[in-house]
Formats: sequence, C-alpha cells, structure tokens
Amino acid sequence: MFLDYLKGNTMITNVQEYLSQFYQGTKNPNLETMKYFTKKLNHPENEYKIIHIAGTNGKGSVTEMVSKVLIEQGYTVGKYMSPHLIKFNERICVNNIQISDKELLEFMNKMEPLINDCNLHFGKPPTFFEITTTLALWYFKVKKCDFVVLETGLGGTYDCTNIVNPVVSIINSISYDHMSILGNTLPEIAENKAGIIKQNSNTVYMSQEKEVDDVITKHCISNNNSLHLLKQDDITNYSYSQEYQTFTYKNYKNIDINLKGIKQVKNAALTLECINILIELGFKIEEKNIRNALKNVVHKGRFEVISTNPTIIYDGGHNEEAIKNFKHSVGMYYKDSKKVYLICSLKSKDHKTILKELLEDINATFIVHDGIKSSEGKTLNFTPKEVLYDEALNINKNANILKMDLLDSLKYVKQNFKDSIIFIIGSFYIYGAVTDYLSNLKL
Repeated sequence: MFLDYLKGNTMITNVQEYLSQFYQGTKNPNLETMKYFTKKLNHPENEYKIIHIAGTNGKGSVTEMVSKVLIEQGYTVGKYMSPHLIKFNERICVNNIQISDKELLEFMNKMEPLINDCNLHFGKPPTFFEITTTLALWYFKVKKCDFVVLETGLGGTYDCTNIVNPVVSIINSISYDHMSILGNTLPEIAENKAGIIKQNSNTVYMSQEKEVDDVITKHCISNNNSLHLLKQDDITNYSYSQEYQTFTYKNYKNIDINLKGIKQVKNAALTLECINILIELGFKIEEKNIRNALKNVVHKGRFEVISTNPTIIYDGGHNEEAIKNFKHSVGMYYKDSKKVYLICSLKSKDHKTILKELLEDINATFIVHDGIKSSEGKTLNFTPKEVLYDEALNINKNANILKMDLLDSLKYVKQNFKDSIIFIIGSFYIYGAVTDYLSNLKL
C-alpha cells in the first residue's frame, strides 16, 4: 500500500494508517526536507508571529501557558505539541480546538502529491514529523492565526520545527535525555537546543549550570539576539495550597497558577517574561487576561488527578530531572500519605535512574508493568516488567515491589489501596489506555 501512495494511486481514507508507514524517528540531521516543503507551500510559517519553545522538560507546560494567555487576550492562536496523549489531533490546535478528523483528512490528501514529489526529489520518503509539522504550519496559515506557539519535538538545531523565525524563543531546562542524538554532556545538549536562537530576535532562558548558561549566551551574542536571563531569585513571595501556587515575578504581584509543583512556577515565570517581550514589541496583552489564563490553564498528564476514591495521579515524567520534579511535588502535597507507584519505562529511557529515584520512598508500594504494545498504529517498546522488577530488587531488596500487567495493576490498586495516593509514572504513551481502563472499570 505504501508504494501505491508514493505513486499517487491511492486516495488517503485513514490518516493514522497512512502516517504510520512513515519513519517516526530522526534521520540524517538536516532541514532540507522542511525547506523543500515550506518553499512549495509558499512559506506558511511567515504568515504569523511564532513563539518557539525548546527544553528537556517543561516545554509543554510553557506552550500551554503562553497559548492560554494569548487566547485569553483574543488572539487566534495555533499550538503544535507532541506527543499526543490519546488522539493525534491533540498535536495541532487553534484556540485549543483540535484539528477535526475531516480537516486532517482534507489536508493530508492535499499534501499527498507534495509528499510523493518530495520522495522523488530526495530519493526517499519524508519522516512522520516532517509531514506533520508541515501540515501544522500550513493549517495555521489557512486558519489565519495571529500567533503560533511551536514546541520542538527533539532538540532544536535540526528539529523539524526549526524552519521558523520566531519573535521569541524560549529555552526551558536542559538536562540529560535523548543523549544518543543530542550529546552526552550538558553543553552538547545545550548546543543543540540553542539552535532555535535566531538572528535579531529574543530568547527567554532561566539560568542553570554555568557551562549551560555560557552556551546560551554565546549563541545569543553571535546572533545579535536579546537574551532575557531569568534567575531563581526573580521569583518571590512564593506560597502554595492544594488549589493554587502563588508568586510574584517582577511587575506581576501575587500571580496564581493551578498547575502543581515548583517547576510550574518557573515555567510561569518564563511565560511572563515572554509576554513582557510581546508587550514591548507593541502587542496588546492586558494583565487581567494574563492572570485569568495562568489561574485556569490546564496541562494533562502532568501531575494530573485523573481519578478519585482512591486518588490517582498521572505524571508522564521519564527522565532524571522530570522524576526529581515529580518527587518534589509528591513531597509538597502528599508527604504524609500512603503511596503506591505504578511504574513503566520505554526501552529508550534510563529506567535504572527512574527506579533509583522513586525507590527512595522506602515506605511506599511499587508495582512495575510493561505498558502497552502499541498506540494508534505505533509500536511501543517498553522495558519488560521482569527487567524492572529485578532492577528494583537490586536497588532495594527490602522494597515492597510487585509486577503485573497494566490493566491488572489498575484493578489491583483500585481494590486494595483505597486509602492511598496512587501515582502512575514513567511515560505519556499509556495515558489513553489508563484513562480508558479507569472509565470502564466497574468496581
């Protein structure tokens, strides 16, 4: 069937089936295919103002926050994110409304001849991300967006989104993840993510290790880019409750955000700095809309309560920094509660570090599972639960550790831990399966 598509002989009737045939990883590091696509489409990425966001962790939260503020002000805002939690359409939204199945099918059929031409031009088909990123950029033009908030998928320099010239680039935390692609040291990873820093623009970044700060600063200087360097001390008057976190950042006093965890306060500060730049550039954004947006922003799958009785919290953290942020949030809100952790890990992730961090909670119960086999046609390679179980025992032979399949583990905790807080941690890819299972469990 794939060869038929490339010959242009088949009308696309199932977008997920069509997209599943394209390589979903990275290839030789270049943007030539993206340049080819955008040139053929008369550069849709130049039709709106772009906020470009990179970082190891937190870029999704910042994407949601910036988008929400601009939407609250009345702008038409495109948003491009990955991965999706339940349905592909989540990746491409305008004013937080997902692209419809009908629109997705129409745009993909319009793109299909261009994809065939690209295959002939380069002698190989484009990747999944090259196709979907191009579709998103084109869709945002057709929908007449004022702004587009664009989240990188992987890295920065050769990420498919890096075809754009943003008014603001935001670089969130830089830590270890995807080392086989991005580099084995923090400066190497920073070099890649700093690729989104463009000529005569603005960059928002929160200071971390000096060796990383130096990389970001160097790229800004070489690109005549204005660096807005935030420091932890810029955030003051912090407090929190079960409902909101409250803080002050520069001219914004006592800002409330409903996202949980101290990391989200840093994300909100990055958002506020970005908004200040836009205001300085002449865009109208009122403080009342900023406050309302941050107070009501939602980001699914990030320390999200997905069920009650017992309380079940989902967090997709899957690298060392994300797990440490997760642990900090657990300590803030549930320090004295009984806790159960359901843990999985893709084979591409560092499951040993994840387990080591979580097993420090010596009084908790741990259930390891091996996720799901596939999602929307994509094969998923999770670390077998037997491997996780053996590794967990190597870390702490006295820990209370169980192993079972995902659905069995959900049934088990619902039946046996009604007085505990249940945490599901390790991957975004099982979110849809988990929420579906829970909605159908009759206990």
